[in-house]
Amino acid sequence: MSRNTQPAQDQLTRIAIVNSDKCKPKKCRQECKRSCPVVRMGKLCIEVTPTDKVAFISEELCIGCGICVRKCPFEAIQIINLPSNLSSHTTHRYSANSFKLHRLPMPRSGEVLGLVGTNGIGKSTALKILSGKMKPNLGRFVDTPEWEEVIAHFRGSELQNYFTRILEDSLKAVVKPQYVDRLAKEVKGTVGYHLARKDERNKKEEIMDSLDLRKVLDRNIEDLSGGELQRFAIAMTCIQNATMYMFDEPSSYLDIKQRLKAAETIRNLVEHNNYVIVVEHDLSVLDYLSDSICCLYGVPGAYGVVTMPSGVREGINIFLDGFVPSENLRFREVALNFKVSEQMNEEEVRRLAQYTYPAMRKRYNKFELNIEPGSFTDSEIVVMLGENGTGKSTFIKMLAGRLQPDDGGEEVPVLNVSYKPQTISPKFQGIVRLLLHERIRDSYVHPQFITDVMKPLAVDVLLDQEVQNLSGGELQRVAIAICLGKPADVYLIDEPSAYLDSEQRLTCAKVMKRFVLHAKKTAFIVEHDFIMATYLADRVIVFEGAPSVSATAKTPQSLLAGMNSFLKSLEVTFRRDPNNFRPRINKKNSVKDSEQKKSGNYFFLED
Repeated sequence: MSRNTQPAQDQLTRIAIVNSDKCKPKKCRQECKRSCPVVRMGKLCIEVTPTDKVAFISEELCIGCGICVRKCPFEAIQIINLPSNLSSHTTHRYSANSFKLHRLPMPRSGEVLGLVGTNGIGKSTALKILSGKMKPNLGRFVDTPEWEEVIAHFRGSELQNYFTRILEDSLKAVVKPQYVDRLAKEVKGTVGYHLARKDERNKKEEIMDSLDLRKVLDRNIEDLSGGELQRFAIAMTCIQNATMYMFDEPSSYLDIKQRLKAAETIRNLVEHNNYVIVVEHDLSVLDYLSDSICCLYGVPGAYGVVTMPSGVREGINIFLDGFVPSENLRFREVALNFKVSEQMNEEEVRRLAQYTYPAMRKRYNKFELNIEPGSFTDSEIVVMLGENGTGKSTFIKMLAGRLQPDDGGEEVPVLNVSYKPQTISPKFQGIVRLLLHERIRDSYVHPQFITDVMKPLAVDVLLDQEVQNLSGGELQRVAIAICLGKPADVYLIDEPSAYLDSEQRLTCAKVMKRFVLHAKKTAFIVEHDFIMATYLADRVIVFEGAPSVSATAKTPQSLLAGMNSFLKSLEVTFRRDPNNFRPRINKKNSVKDSEQKKSGNYFFLED
């Protein structure tokens, strides 16, 4: 049967994905084609010649046997069965045997629409389409449809009017890009010059105050830190006059206080005739700034499906539960929950205390850090909470012995430490396997380490990839594996959630928690994602003071006392979701917010 006579419904029951980076027809014996039973019957299900760059698999003829997947020496092929209700909802496909997006988020005027989903599931593709930068091809990448056909395809939905406005050029979209570090290479000039040039709404002064940008106005873009670049990019988006505002991961590099300020600034953009869409992996921030949520599920790099918009709590819980009630569809086997570990009381902590560190002081140019004395135990995670610029990374370097205290008093105990820095800049030339062999030769092949760390962090699937070609999230997972793979008494981990999506963050938190508990070690972790911080922490060290001027690292406190003190300084209250124990920020001045502030309970362990 030729591919054109295949029934339309059957054409989309499965998709074949050929990874163009892994497929090397010139270096193999075309095992996929030789072993395919459909090819043996005389049909061109798999076509590949030594001159092709990648193999082609006909999805119409494929019977889903999976033999080609097992036979491919480079593991370049995936055959994936699709949910049957997606047959008529293909929105875009890049090329044959490549990623496919089903449906689109439906923006609503006068609301903030939040998007949540794993990396590689189509969020950025959806933003490109909704911003008008890319025309959806409805899956027809060869014979692409005209705009009239695209609009007819979305007839009856809110997207029909939306695309009509794009076609008529009456919709202007501005996008805050995902990777703000690229701005330093692409944009020249000072912060003040660019803000003045783009100030179309006359809101520059207000937004500069809100995002704390006044102190960097005279600085060149290439001299900004990651957090400053992020706030600059958000400000540049907010001061423009547009119909559609899009923010791709606005919380990266920001501390908790800055995340909330950025969320308030984005919420202030909402007017009855404009649209705001935010892609965010920090679920507490997404919860705080969104009015509705669309989840994206599927297989990363293969296909993504967008759910219909839901209320904020319901939408985030759909993502965490891995179940879409309206479609009766389960997309993840295990639900994610945030049940906090049993907290040790003060007496137990004193009884278990095995290590202590003295009061210390460190001066840096105009900055001074004072550290109160403290203690820590085996099988414990201590999370450091504070604004950027209050000395968290400095404290970690002092514990690691990389910095010496200034006061010349008691010495820091000599500890065998393993340290993962905040910024990961790979200089290693070669594949991941060689890097692991060089850094953690014994650990990465140990069965227990493979089960507890390598597989959950999906580092095992990166072994043959070049280190220089890894994405930010892949580099982060490799760096965490290397840190945990080194034999040490104390693990010092600076911002493990950077570049990771929501699901990877929780997986990573579980890996670190289980590793510390089973290996009977101690970890000091700097973390700005509030959900991850509360999940990880046995105790917390709160950093108080003025960023870049002077700060004090308090002695370690219980999770409840430490969180209460930290949130009080931010004037923010949290409650917990009764279903999955997820910490949720109360809307400012809401009834719940006012009640908790009045009673002094800024953070609840249980509802």
